[in-house]
Amino acid sequence: MEELLMNAQALAYRFSLLVCGHRQDAEDAMQDALIQTYKHARRIRQPKGFRTWLYRTVKNACLMSRRRHVHEPPSLGSLDEDGAADVAAEVPNPEEQTAAAAERERFRDAFRTLPPPYRMVAFLRDVEGLSTREVAQVVGITEANVKQRLHRARQMLREALT
Repeated sequence: MEELLMNAQALAYRFSLLVCGHRQDAEDAMQDALIQTYKHARRIRQPKGFRTWLYRTVKNACLMSRRRHVHEPPSLGSLDEDGAADVAAEVPNPEEQTAAAAERERFRDAFRTLPPPYRMVAFLRDVEGLSTREVAQVVGITEANVKQRLHRARQMLREALT
């Protein structure tokens, strides 16, 4: 159980940053989700369904947090937070590093401009690698709607990056 919670913590934190926006709210939502996970882990019948259930739990915790802070201005989370993966093959030269950093920043800025429903679907599908069915379950929409939002999110990103 401890190993399950440790693995779930990184997923929960990264997703809660995306949904909640505020670092403090994201940490609170992550804790709430992990407590719920600990309490209800035995009820999950299919191991494949665990990740979907965890995302849904985090999303609900973030929404509850938002309701408590309804009068605060919205804030966007960073894709650079602790849960983001760093993959390094070779160490590029300084010019390549600078160009790559600028390109990543351009992408992050474009991603942040997506409306929240589109950003959430794109994150779950393209960054976290969930299936269309799993994204639909997490977000609470139909699979057709997931495909539509994902298509529109990718179009918006393409337009913002060209």
